[in-house]
Order: sequence, then C-alpha cells, then structure tokens
Amino acid sequence: MKKELGIGESFDAIHLDLNYAGRDMGLFLIDGFAKDEILHYLMKLLADLNPDQLESEPLMKLMKTYLPYIEISTEDDLDKTVFWVLSGASALVVNGIDKVIIIDARTYPVRSPAEPDLERVTRGSRDGFVETIVFNTALTRRRVRDPSLRMEYLSIGRRSQTDICLSYIKDIADPDIIKQIKSSLEEIDTDGLPMGEKTVEEFICGRGWNPYPTVRFTERPDTAATHLYEGHVLVMVDGSPSVMITPATFWHHFQHAEEYRQRPIVGAYYRLVRFFAILLSIFLTPIWFFFAENQHLLPEALAFIGPKESIAIPLLVQLILVELGMDMLRMATIHTSSSMATALGLVAAVIIGQIAVSIGIFTNEVIFYISIVAIGTFATPSYELSLANRLFRLLLLLVTAAFGLIGFVIGTTLLVLSLARIKTFTIPYLWPFIPFSFRSIRDVVLRAPMPLKNRRPTALHPKDPDR
Repeated sequence: MKKELGIGESFDAIHLDLNYAGRDMGLFLIDGFAKDEILHYLMKLLADLNPDQLESEPLMKLMKTYLPYIEISTEDDLDKTVFWVLSGASALVVNGIDKVIIIDARTYPVRSPAEPDLERVTRGSRDGFVETIVFNTALTRRRVRDPSLRMEYLSIGRRSQTDICLSYIKDIADPDIIKQIKSSLEEIDTDGLPMGEKTVEEFICGRGWNPYPTVRFTERPDTAATHLYEGHVLVMVDGSPSVMITPATFWHHFQHAEEYRQRPIVGAYYRLVRFFAILLSIFLTPIWFFFAENQHLLPEALAFIGPKESIAIPLLVQLILVELGMDMLRMATIHTSSSMATALGLVAAVIIGQIAVSIGIFTNEVIFYISIVAIGTFATPSYELSLANRLFRLLLLLVTAAFGLIGFVIGTTLLVLSLARIKTFTIPYLWPFIPFSFRSIRDVVLRAPMPLKNRRPTALHPKDPDR
C-alpha cells in the first residue's frame, strides 16, 4: 500500500500508523478528500476498545459493531484498494485480518449548483449540475423519484479511473439502447479522460469527421429529468457539469427549457422564431451573396439587395474576413475576464462596425447580414449545433461562390443527405422528418400543451409508450 500510493513521495498521500485494542493498524487516505470529523469520531471509538473485544471474529465485529458508519465495505484486492483510496475513501488495514476495511467518508471540493450560463430561463429552477458526480445523481433523483430509476456505475480509463454513471428509468428505456451505450462505454480503451464528457462523446459516437453532434449536453437537472421520462439514457462523467443525453436527434438540439416555462402558445411562438433564426444562421449569407453577385435575377421589389457602389475588396473575401473576425472575437471573449468583456465588445464594435466600413474594407450590408447571422447563431440552444452550422455556412458560401445557384442547391442537398445517413446509436438522425412521422414532427415544430403530450417518442422504443 505504501509503495502503490507513494507514501513519503506525495505529500497528500497519508499513512497513519495506529494501535487500537492491542492490534497494529494502518489508515491510508488522501488529504483533502477525507472527512476529518468522521474519521476522528471513528478513531475515538476504536481507541476505547479493549483487546478482548476483538479476540474472536474481529472483522465482523468491526464492520457491524465498532465502526458505525453507513458506507463501509471490505476489499481483498490490492489494486482495487488503491483505487478506492485515490478516489477519496479511507482504507483501514488491521493486523490479523486478511481484508482491508474501506470507509467511504470522502468529500470533494465543489461549487454551489448555480444556474448554467448557456441554459438560462426567465422562470424556473436556478440549480444546475456541478463537477461532482454524486451531487449530479442527487439532483436527478430529486426530480425523478421513480423506484425504477437506475444509476449504473462504471470506471473508465486505465490510469484516470474516471467515474461514469449511466442513468435511465428501467421501466421505460429500451434495453437494447442501454446495452449498446453501456457496451460502447466499456470498450473505451485509453489511459485517461482529461476532457471528461467530450472525450467520452468522441469514443462512443464514432471516430469520423462529422461536425454535427449526435448527443445532447445539458447542465439543467429539469431538462435531464424530462429526457429520462421520454426514455433517453443519461451519461454522467465525474469532473464535468455537462450531462450527455443519448440518443439525441438533430431536432433535439433545437429545443430549450424556456419554451416549456411559458404558456403553450408563447412557447410555440418562441420555437418557431428559433427555427427561423437557425435557418437564417445557415442560409442567409450564401443566398445574399448569390443575389448580390447576380442582381439581374432579383425582382424589382428586392432591387435594394447588393452593394450599389464600387467596392475594392470582393464580397466573398469580405464575408470570409468578417466570419473569421467573429470567430476571433468569440475566442477572445472566452479568454477575457468578465470585467473586461464589455470593453472588448466596445472595441470590436468601433473597429469592425465603424472604422472598417468608413475606410472601405467592408460594406454596410456585409456587416448587417453577418450581424443577423450572429444573432441566429446565438439563438441556437445547442452550442455544438451552432458550431456545426457555422462550418457548413462557410462551406456553402464557398460552393455558391464557385458554382452559383447549382452549387447552393447541390450543397444544401448534400447536407440533407449527409444528415440522413447519420444514426445516433439506433435512431436515424433526422427522425421524425426522415423517416417521416406526422405526430412526432408536429411535436418538433410546435410546442404542444403538456396534457396533450401523452405518448413517448416511438423511435426510442420505450417499454411503456404511454405517459
């Protein structure tokens, strides 16, 4: 134990050489993980023991009588014992007993469950998942008090031994989907998961170059609970506040909790506006560029489209430069402290919005349409989907510039075909659009009142289809 834990080499790996009831004992723990008050209380109880109290069956007496703690177990494997200690538990080695007593009195540094920045709502709960997996399972169980809710534990990574939880409602979720996801997790062969859920996603969702996400991430316990009741499976990774929702189709990334925190008609309106904004974020600049370059195809009512004065820099170059500038600004905002973010925004607005136009680098229309595209991108609920749409928009812009209307049509067709070929585990990515299901596509487009949502999604093959 001393050798495996690096006692004497790592200052936070602690070994206490003890003697209670006439027996030599050793307590191994990691400083910062152990609950000092619990271990101090148990050590006081052990100090009051007499040798004759542990004369016969010492292990059973320690486990059932003299160590009054809830999470206590035994282990006879050295590697597993080391794993438990490195995970935060304490290991008690007693002379004369061939098993190690594991006292799971651990705590982790954790922040308060505050509302996530990317999924804010006007009304609703203000708690969110945190970086500690036990807190996240508790937040989930608080909303799902179903006795068939299962929290399966896995440990992934040869060196990191990262804790992963597979959560589902056994009476609802499809066993085949559970088996496939669990099998994909168990097949992960790597030394560690330094990026948490994103590394797990890349392992279980294929190793291709598809930019579109096939799982959905959420930091809201209410959103996670809603998907559990539909028959989805959650994957929680210790150290990450984002929970993976599997399987997740293309349309799952269009939904937001705000739609269900308003009246049904208001939620339906918000959803339609969001759909429109996402479509603008994909197709607006390629369509505007095509008509700006082919103004003779415009009807008289739309003759205002396109620059009327001579420009020094081609429109395609302007659009690409502004797109790159927006991405640079986004990255700069991420790397800038919140106290300086406002100043950064003002500098970007003045330099890009005014000076760049006044000196003739960009036209006013380019700034205007890119601004609309940016708003549509920010209106996309899924951050991963917005990034994928941004890449496709650039590709579609280049194809339209090279081949005109034919390039735009072919590019859009190839996008639909490529999305139609994707499967999120066993479910087609574009379901219920391809294959078509009227009832389900209606629920995708319109936010129906909750009393009318009495059926679970058929594509998930739920064991209990009625809600």
